[in-house]
Amino acid sequence: MVANEKDGRWKGNIMPGSRVHIVQKKDQATGKVTEGIVREVLTSTSFHPHGVKVRLEDGKVGRVQSIHCD
Repeated sequence: MVANEKDGRWKGNIMPGSRVHIVQKKDQATGKVTEGIVREVLTSTSFHPHGVKVRLEDGKVGRVQSIHCD
């Protein structure tokens, strides 16, 4: 599997300060996304099929769906 720089399933693509879209657990059924800046990467493995889990600067936690590459 090849890692794409915008692929939120690979931990190496995400670092504190990254602007991302996440899906919070409460929004999994609807797929509603929340945008924010990563404060902390919570997933310990290098890959997660549903997206790397992060905590945003505002405290929200969710799995990364996409990464903004400015």
